[in-house]
Amino acid sequence: MDYKILVDSCTDLPKEIKEDSRINSIPLTLMVDDKVFVDNGEFNQGEFLKIMKESSNSPRSACPSPEDYMKGFNKDGDTFVVTLSSELSGSYNSAELAKRLYLEENPDKNIEVIDSRSASVGQTLITMKIREFINQGLKFDEIIQKINAFRSEMNTKFVLESLDNLRKNGRLSHLQAIVANVLNIKPVMGATPEGTITKLEQARGIKKALVTMAKIIESDVIKPQERILGIAHCNCLERAKFIRDEILSRVPFKDWFIVDTAGVSTMYANEGGIIVAY
Repeated sequence: MDYKILVDSCTDLPKEIKEDSRINSIPLTLMVDDKVFVDNGEFNQGEFLKIMKESSNSPRSACPSPEDYMKGFNKDGDTFVVTLSSELSGSYNSAELAKRLYLEENPDKNIEVIDSRSASVGQTLITMKIREFINQGLKFDEIIQKINAFRSEMNTKFVLESLDNLRKNGRLSHLQAIVANVLNIKPVMGATPEGTITKLEQARGIKKALVTMAKIIESDVIKPQERILGIAHCNCLERAKFIRDEILSRVPFKDWFIVDTAGVSTMYANEGGIIVAY
């Protein structure tokens, strides 16, 4: 089967997937004050984290244009597009517009845009599942049906070391951020079925918060023997290994992987942040 899988650059990909020529990342653009970063293979995480920390303003992102997506569509086969949650970015709407424009000129093409209702490794798991279904020889319509079912059972959770970006972008009041920092309170956050962000629990200290997240995962995971655990970390590999061990000691996942965050996930998670999906 001839195919392309396009993902926006919030999808944090393991090396093996990055090297697959049939899977292409479409970059978002990140801005902090007057500094502009393109979230591609040349993204400098260290510089970006430093500038974010020094700025009193919220970092911003700009989604790919419809033209950016259209350039990646497969002219000779099927195209699947996986985007950051439509509740967090305009990437999904841009890809949908690209699809409509492309099909006006190429009405016989198969193109599906999938709102991950997640981010980071949640998008990665959907991408991996699409490729798995393709390799099983499933038809285009069967893949869409199965990937929607997979998405409905997938969970995404995260714990942040720093609440600065939540404060800067208005998701957390200045007073709440101060109290949380003073008391060392770390929230355990998750994605709703619609792809918005919700607070699940909290703990005092990052290690306790990670353990709390592992316990929540133990309680809500569906068919773990059939699932892969994805972990993304923002410049904190040892912390990622800690949460991996905490989760795997409780839940028998089929497999796991750890990746560092690229640009968009770095903007959301900030240094020390951990994102998991399963």
